[in-house]
Amino acid sequence: MNAPEMLASTATPANQPVFGRPVVQIQQASVVYPAPDAPVRALHEVDLEIRQGEFISLIGPSGCGKTTLLRVIADLESITSGTVRVNGLSPHDARLARAYGYVFQAAALLPWRTVLSNVMLPLELQGTPPEVAREIARTQLARVGLAQFEQKYPWQLSGGMQQRVSIARALGFEPKLLMMDEPFGALDEITRDDLNAQLQQLWQREQRTVVFVTHSIAEAVYLSTRIVVMSPRPGRIVKVIDSPLPAERTLALRDTPAFMALAHEVREALADGHH
Repeated sequence: MNAPEMLASTATPANQPVFGRPVVQIQQASVVYPAPDAPVRALHEVDLEIRQGEFISLIGPSGCGKTTLLRVIADLESITSGTVRVNGLSPHDARLARAYGYVFQAAALLPWRTVLSNVMLPLELQGTPPEVAREIARTQLARVGLAQFEQKYPWQLSGGMQQRVSIARALGFEPKLLMMDEPFGALDEITRDDLNAQLQQLWQREQRTVVFVTHSIAEAVYLSTRIVVMSPRPGRIVKVIDSPLPAERTLALRDTPAFMALAHEVREALADGHH
């Protein structure tokens, strides 16, 4: 595949918003893990720019480096070569500036703390006064539809509700950039659909920049403004696909020809990546 085919179209569809300044800029980023027999190449010369207000999904086979790329942006992994900038800063400085929120695959809530106090915890650790932290936590729980569950404990909630608590906790800093590492992958299909719809509505309301890791073609197509298709290890970007779907979406969109055509394009790009 030649270079022009690797690049997303710069044209903006008429039904899509115009996005803002670059938030994440990745140039020639590679990650190599040393090993006794042979180095493991997790990422190879990745180039990607993410603009303010975009919803970007990273999709590819297991082990292709999707999570590694997300962790590089979040300063949870170091690159071997290349450059990464987040809001014009190094990932380390962006993390210290609390430029982003991060939602892990598992909710990782403390079972002995209530829902409210779990959301308050990161704010408390950064020195936010308890009264202020409590109000922020309540606001974020209301945003994810859990205002009535403040005094429940994680073990009293379903898996989907626990993930919503995790999202509320990540939003506590009011980050403009939200990174999500396959947060709904372990949930049943009905719960996953419900959370996809809620996340899409949250993105519509607040226009945060979202970088989302998934194995699901349907999930990537439903949520994203752009879909970044990655190859098997060493992870490379095979294709960046602009979504022609309307910005405001409902689950009924999945039954439309436009949705199915985009899903087919993603599936073909994944197949191309294997070759």
